[in-house]
Amino acid sequence: MELRLEVVQVPVSDVDRAKAFYTDQLGFGLDHDVEHIPGMRVVQLTPPGSSCSIVIGTGMTGMVPGSLEGLQLVVPDMDAARTELLRRGAPISEAQDMGGFAFAYLSDPDGNRWVIQEIRPKQQ
Repeated sequence: MELRLEVVQVPVSDVDRAKAFYTDQLGFGLDHDVEHIPGMRVVQLTPPGSSCSIVIGTGMTGMVPGSLEGLQLVVPDMDAARTELLRRGAPISEAQDMGGFAFAYLSDPDGNRWVIQEIRPKQQ
C-alpha cells in the first residue's frame, strides 16, 4: 500500500489576501486558481521543494479560518530561510535552538500557525 500526503486544506477568510501572502511572502508556487462550480474556488499552492501542496478557497471546508496550527515546513538552513522570509516581509519569529533542531514560527493573515523546522546533521 502507498499513502502519500499531497494536499492539505488551509482555512482562510479572504482567498486573494491569503494567496498573495503565500506566494509573495512565503514564496509558494501557484499551481492553479479555478472555480470548479459556482461558489467553489480552489487555489492550490506548493512550497518550494515540496511534494505536498496546500489548498485555500471557498466552498470546500467547514474549518474556521485561522484554526490550523502546527504544519511544519522543513528547511536545510534556518538562517538562510529566515533571511529570505524576512526579506519577503513574512512575520517569522526568532529561531529557537532545541538541541539538534531549530524552530521558528509564523502565522498567515488569518492566524493559521506554521512552524519552520531545521534538523541539523548529527556531529561525528
